[in-house]
Amino acid sequence: MQVVGVTTQQEIFVASRDRKFEINEILLIEDSERSNPCGEVVETQSFNRYIPLSTEHNAIVDEKVILALKAVGYEIDKEEINLAKLRIIGEISTPVSVGSKVRLPDFGEVSDLLLQVKPQQGLTLGEIRGTGSLFSTMPGELQKVLAMYEGNRVALQKSVPFVFNYKAMNEYPHIGIFGGSGSGKSFGLRVVIEEFMKKPVPGLVLDPHYEMDFSRDFPGLKPEQCYNYRDRFLLFSVGREVGVNFEDLDTGALKGLLGAGEQLTEAMDNAVGVLHSRKDSYTSFNSKIKYMMLALEGTEPEGLAGAERKIYEAMLKIKDRVGHLATVRGIAWRLNNLFHEGLFASNTRPIEDALMAGKTAVLRGPLKLLQIYGAYVFDRLYKKRRDYRDACQKGESGDWFPPFVIYTDEAHSFAMKGDRDTLSKRVIKTIAQEGRKYGVNICLATQRPALLDDTVTAQLNTKIIFRTVRSHDIDVIKEETDLGPEESRRLPYLNSGNAFISSAITGRAIPIRFRCASTVSPHGINPFDELAEYFSDHEQTLWSAVRELLPIEEGGEHIFLPLLEKKLGKNITAQEMFALMEKYVAEGKILKEKALFGNKYLLYNK
Repeated sequence: MQVVGVTTQQEIFVASRDRKFEINEILLIEDSERSNPCGEVVETQSFNRYIPLSTEHNAIVDEKVILALKAVGYEIDKEEINLAKLRIIGEISTPVSVGSKVRLPDFGEVSDLLLQVKPQQGLTLGEIRGTGSLFSTMPGELQKVLAMYEGNRVALQKSVPFVFNYKAMNEYPHIGIFGGSGSGKSFGLRVVIEEFMKKPVPGLVLDPHYEMDFSRDFPGLKPEQCYNYRDRFLLFSVGREVGVNFEDLDTGALKGLLGAGEQLTEAMDNAVGVLHSRKDSYTSFNSKIKYMMLALEGTEPEGLAGAERKIYEAMLKIKDRVGHLATVRGIAWRLNNLFHEGLFASNTRPIEDALMAGKTAVLRGPLKLLQIYGAYVFDRLYKKRRDYRDACQKGESGDWFPPFVIYTDEAHSFAMKGDRDTLSKRVIKTIAQEGRKYGVNICLATQRPALLDDTVTAQLNTKIIFRTVRSHDIDVIKEETDLGPEESRRLPYLNSGNAFISSAITGRAIPIRFRCASTVSPHGINPFDELAEYFSDHEQTLWSAVRELLPIEEGGEHIFLPLLEKKLGKNITAQEMFALMEKYVAEGKILKEKALFGNKYLLYNK
């Protein structure tokens, strides 16, 4: 293999007679004047005497390359020629010498380029694609650090592991995971969360799809490949195990909750400020709303006495400061929606305790509810961490709260591009811009990066890009990452689980295949396999129950039906029972004979 054509400080062309190039593989260029730089194959083609070496519409070959091939002895009309376009890794001040020999390196020669930290010190996310040739020269302790998933089964590691230096997130704090449906995005998010839990780094997961349960081992993993995450995470249902303690809300936080889905109007904002008092309970605030509406209607309810009379009279005194009846009704409607979702039935204490113990708290609920509650929790926990760090900076004592990572799928629903202002968008933008100072990191996954707020996207220092098809999304990825035109053209065709990692931490875009997750989603079973299994089990249960009752005669329904219902645990009609008998007759399982009051069904003995 040798360098041909015109070279630059960034790209060269390499030709070979006897070896085909592998996309993304690392090659070493023997050019001592430039300290033997390495390059990554970003594009490759092969030609032979049956395929004309045309330069028209060719991304690699031009007239200069053809002339260079002829100059070094290639007979382009008679022999097969393998060509590769290499992108130089790192910086060199002058172009590579044409004619320089090129070879496959040993792992030791490129280890600094591929492995920033050891697996014990980082997040082992997968394999670096194109590094299979380095596996045999890699130290043994690096050869069995992960399991892969290939061809619908767990497979052995065959390449160099990709280990992400998560401690560098102190300077480059945030992660974005982009990919279309079926690309492996959610699988990749699971792997990232698993790796952070191993360290352990406290985390907060919003789980609108009810899939981030880490208690079940991935099928097919060997015992030594499994990891017990059961004591590293806790599941919480919003509105049941966790919620908002209304009495903890100051007026600003209450306005944020009421305006989380859609921003409060100026009149509503003013009305909440007038009506809410510190340490109001849900009951007391709701009573103020109720009696303010009556005061604005000019209706005095009968039989008011005691505390209720005092509230009503207080509302009469301030009704002119509140505004119109429609304004208060709008507040009441929003408040009642939150109440009926169970938001005020609990508090955030279980989440805070989980993070304080170094665990990951997984919050489950409908997407709309998570948009509201997630924003409130993000804001509350971020302020706890910020207040502690600010106190330390001032030399004061403060209540310790740990650094943590926020994870969410469907991120564009929480911080959508455009003029619409929501609490979740405001909070995520604040953390994206200021979180680094306080050790609060975000990991946002989305199918639609083009819909994610521009400010948030720009703050995602590490971007993990899976298969992406939409042109608008690819345009955003081109603008926000260091992927070259070659990688961008490949994005719509990536296999599920393959991705590019573009990060200020790695210094260049690295192609990886994510490892096999250690755990499986509750939705991991194929729904068609589930159907087949259910009907198979159901059919076996039916047959076992019927077989024990045979022979069965028409006219004896009052005897057989209760017995069959008891065995099956459900109600069944006589018509259904005899239809089942006819089905078994047709299948050859039972015989049908004429009896005194109709048909008689007997076990068929072959």
